[in-house]
Parts: sequence; structure tokens; C-alpha cells
Amino acid sequence: MVTQLEITKEKKEVAEAQIRDQRKPVDYNTLEYPIEILVQKYLNGIDEDENEIFIPDYQREMTWDEDRQSKFIESVLLGLPIPYIFVADISENEDLARLEIIDGTQRIRTLARFINNELRLDKLEKLDSLNGFIFSDLPLARQRRFQRTTIRMIQLTEDADEEVRRDLFERINTGSVDLNEMEKRRGSKPGKFLDLVEELSKLEQFRNLCSFTDTEIKKRDPQEFVLRFFAFLNNDKNYSGKKVHQFLDEYLDKTNNSKSLDTETMKEEFISMLSFIHKHLPNALHTYRKTKEQHEPITRIKFESITVGVALALRENQEFTPHSTSFLDSEDFKDFTKGDGSSSQKKVTRRIEYVRDQLLGN
Repeated sequence: MVTQLEITKEKKEVAEAQIRDQRKPVDYNTLEYPIEILVQKYLNGIDEDENEIFIPDYQREMTWDEDRQSKFIESVLLGLPIPYIFVADISENEDLARLEIIDGTQRIRTLARFINNELRLDKLEKLDSLNGFIFSDLPLARQRRFQRTTIRMIQLTEDADEEVRRDLFERINTGSVDLNEMEKRRGSKPGKFLDLVEELSKLEQFRNLCSFTDTEIKKRDPQEFVLRFFAFLNNDKNYSGKKVHQFLDEYLDKTNNSKSLDTETMKEEFISMLSFIHKHLPNALHTYRKTKEQHEPITRIKFESITVGVALALRENQEFTPHSTSFLDSEDFKDFTKGDGSSSQKKVTRRIEYVRDQLLGN
């Protein structure tokens, strides 16, 4: 937390002096290379560690999965803007005049894999007719156009020392954390239902019961938990055979666009579920971290099972008292909600109905 300080004239002068002292002039050139040349500069001499464009030791290994690699190739084929690649002209060996990649290793590796027929395109949405293709499957004209596509490069001059290069790498990548699925939904799927999800995710009782950390709140975990509650409560029969994020996206789209959406009733049902858990199952939505004063949220699978099970029980009887709560520690419940518990629609229904039936004594 930043404490408010009086900003005096002297403090401003000190700050300005520090800026001047720490600024390092970094000369750079903007270049543009065809993909074919870029890949050649990366691959030629790679086994001998003499390739002109190389990946330094402080960079990451290949972290993109094949779905993301395919999506990048799709972007290139569609002619979408590609971010600049940052390199630095290093002077450790003047005979080689090598270029160290500061930012762009995943892109260059992906291009190299594709051109070498090591990447088979998959799960493309815009160009779905290319799913299953490798580079050599493209028509020859398209192969040539792809390799002629240019990518821009910022090249720092040899005056940029290793400290400057590492600092630039850290600063670029600090601001490039991938959006998680809930963050993407916030930007791409606005609507009345998403507004309700936002509102309910901020309820103090909900956050307290789940013991979300600040990091989890920043990642929008509370919003995802609310979305999952309604999706599995009202739509679980449509879950079969889908990935969870696809199932949630489809439910969000459908509910946002529903002309009969009753947000007040949905809000009441969510709050009623929270009140029941607060009264009868106060420790059900978190586990202990290290001490009884430090908690962590339970898994998403357990959250769905408990909250949706409670809501279904309340739909049958608003005034009931739980028949038993000991089932939460039972081997059956642990088995229903273990890591692979979300693998089929049958398991989803079984674990939710198990909670409902245990509460009602059925």
C-alpha cells in the first residue's frame, strides 16, 4: 500500500535526477523479414549454436501447446497483425553478428515447426477447413504466399548490454499474461446475465464462505464460481461431451440472449443457497490452508456439487433442515468429487444429486 507523501520541490528534483541517471539510450532499427528468411536465420546453424537468430538461456522453453500454435498460424494466414519480434545485436562474437531474441521465441518456434511439417493444424475456427493440414498440404501458391508474409522486428543495436536485454524481456512479459477464460468472457460476452454474475460475485457472504484470496479475486475466480453454479443448476444436461469452458460459454451466450431472463429470481435463489450454507454448512466451501484462521477455496468440482445440490434440495423444500451433513467427509463424496469427477455428464449429475439426496434424507 502506498502511503500519501508530501511531494516537495526537492522530491521532484531528486526524482528527475534519478530518471536522468537511470535512463539508458537504446538505439534500435525497425526491420521487416519474410517468414521464410526469418525461419532460415533461426534454423541455419542451430545445432552448432551458430544460428543468426537465437534464443538466450534466460528465455523460456516452448510453452505454447499445439492448439495455440495452430491459432497463431491461422492468424498469419488470415493476415491479422502480428506483434513485433524484439531482438538485440550482440557483440560477444563479432564474427557471427548474432541476434538474440528478447521477445518472440514462441512465434518463431511455431513458424519453424509449421514450415518443417512438424505442426498439424487443429481446432481452427475461422479456417476450419484447414484442420488436419500440415504445411506441405497447402497448395503450392499458398505455401509461397505464407513464406513471403513479412513480420516486423525491432532490433536493438550492439550497445544494448545484457542487463538492458534482460530488463526489456521482463518488462515486455510482465504485461503479457494471458487472459483466463473468465477474463475473456468479460470482454467478449456482455449482457444482463453477465452483469448478474458480476453483482453476485461481489457479495460479502459469498466471498467469506469461499475464502477467496486477493490473487483469486484478481483472476476473477468468484465470477467463474457463480457462472458454474447457474450453468450446472439449470443446464447440466447439455454438458455431455464438452469441455467445461465450452459448456460455460454456451450457457452464458444462451442466458445473456434469453428474452425470458429473470435475474431477480436467479439472484434470490443464489442468496437463498448461500444463506442455507452459512447456517448449516459454514465450513463446506473452503478447506484449511495451514491453520484454522487460514482457508483456501475448495475445488470447483466440490463447489458445484455442494452449491447446486443445496439449491436443488431447496427447490423441493424451502424450509427443510438437513437430514445429515456428515456425508461431506464420506468416502463416497470424496470419490464423486476427486480430480476426474468432471469427466462425464453422468458423473456431474451423480455427484450433485448425491448432495441433494443426502441433505433431504432420500
